[in-house]
This record gives sequence, C-alpha cells and structure tokens, in this order.
Amino acid sequence: MPELPEVETIRRTLAQHVTDLKIVEIKLIWSSAVCSWEDQSFEELVTGRRIQTIDRRGKYLLIRLDEDLTLIAHMRMTGRLNYFPEKQEPEKHTHVVFRLEKGEVHFSDVRKFGRIQAIPTPLCFSGSSLCKLGPEPLEAEFTPEVLKERFGKKKLSVKAALLDQHLLAGLGNIYVDESLFQAGISPERRVDTLAAEEISKLHHAIQTILQAGIDAQGTSFRDYRDANGEKGSFERELQVYGRGGEPCKVCGQTLERIRLAGRTTVYCSRCQR
Repeated sequence: MPELPEVETIRRTLAQHVTDLKIVEIKLIWSSAVCSWEDQSFEELVTGRRIQTIDRRGKYLLIRLDEDLTLIAHMRMTGRLNYFPEKQEPEKHTHVVFRLEKGEVHFSDVRKFGRIQAIPTPLCFSGSSLCKLGPEPLEAEFTPEVLKERFGKKKLSVKAALLDQHLLAGLGNIYVDESLFQAGISPERRVDTLAAEEISKLHHAIQTILQAGIDAQGTSFRDYRDANGEKGSFERELQVYGRGGEPCKVCGQTLERIRLAGRTTVYCSRCQR
C-alpha cells in the first residue's frame, strides 16, 4: 500500500504535469472506482473543472478543482495515478481516464480497493474520512510531546498504535517497522511503558525515515509507481522490512518475523528492546 512517502511522491510528480489544466472529458470504465456528490454523476460534476493544486493528507491525495470542488483519492493497496502526455489506450486495470487540455491521467487499481471521491472543498475535513485522521508526522506542530499525548495510556503495542491512522496519519507497515528499528524499540512494547526519552527517539526516527522515503521517491516492491510510472528506490535502504530470517545489518542477529496488529512484522530482538 502506498504510504506517506509514496503518496507525497505521486503528489509532486502529478502536480508538475496537471496544475492549471482543465478536465475536458472523463471516461468511466468501472463506475465503483468513484464516488460523486449528492445526485450528480461524477462525469457531470467534474468535467470542465480546472485543476488548481494537489495537496496531501496522510495517505490521501486532495486534487483541488476550481469552483470549490475537491477530488479525494485513496490508493489503498494497488491504486495508481499515472500521467500520459498524449492519448493512451487504457490498460486492463484502468478504471478512470481523465482527459485534460494536455495529456491524460489514468486511475488504475489491480485489486479495486482504491477510490476517488468528489466533495465540495469546504466539506473535505468534515464530510469525509479525513476528519478522523491524526496529526501529520512531518509538520512542525508534530512534536515528541504530541506523540506522547496521542499514545496516552493506551494498552496497545507500539506497532498497532503507529498503524492507527486516527492516532497518526500516513504510516503503514514499511515505515513503522523501519522507524521502530531506528529508534531501537521492539514493536511488541506497549505504548504506556515507553519512557519520555524513548518517545523522543521514536519521534525523531519517524520523521527521519519518512523524509528518507520521500527523498528516495518511495518504496517499490510490486505495484507502486509515481505519476510518471517510475519506481522509488527506498527498498535499497530498508533495514528490517521484508527481511525476516536474514541477518541484522547492524549486529548480525537473525531478524524475527512475527504477526502483530494483523500485519507481518520484522524486527531485531537484539537491537530493539
């Protein structure tokens, strides 16, 4: 699933091509890929609008159109938004084609979990799932004190807590495992047992790892591509994620692979206490 670094990379690469372009036609191949507003069809509501900016909130893209309309795109597991400078024949798993004044944007999704929702801009943060998201981990307002407050006295594993988008927005399995490794904290630790110093280390690790993921344009194992169809390269820097049974790059201990919070979790039992 695209996480914060991947979605941010899609935002940046897509914005380079489509900002200030008008949507002149929509080809809806699979209607369930989109959600319209009230009783208007998605095509009628969106066609003719101009793309003003593209923002991000957690793992969501917010494509701001003129006349106070926003498209909220969630990639889920395998969704992609790709830009093509010229007319392109839709591939097998393309569900929506946005024809622009210059080029096209194709929304494709092999597993069909991703969605694009049209909603009036003033209602973005009250009439959609965005209203339930936790803080943005790369914003200046997100401090170690905020992280401690979000954890509170919850009796959850730190892995489960960090995967909860209501607690903190944008992290998924890849960047949680990597952040916990850098912070030296076992994913099984309960958040109510973490000392202030450990929370501070974890806060720093989260921001460092996410920024490194953005700098590398995301992690590409299977489906993820940016808007240009290019892969990211952060998988070359992974210390634990996807490496269960292999030696730790720091101490040589065999990395543990367990099931935690419903997700495969990899960590070093020597480096992470």
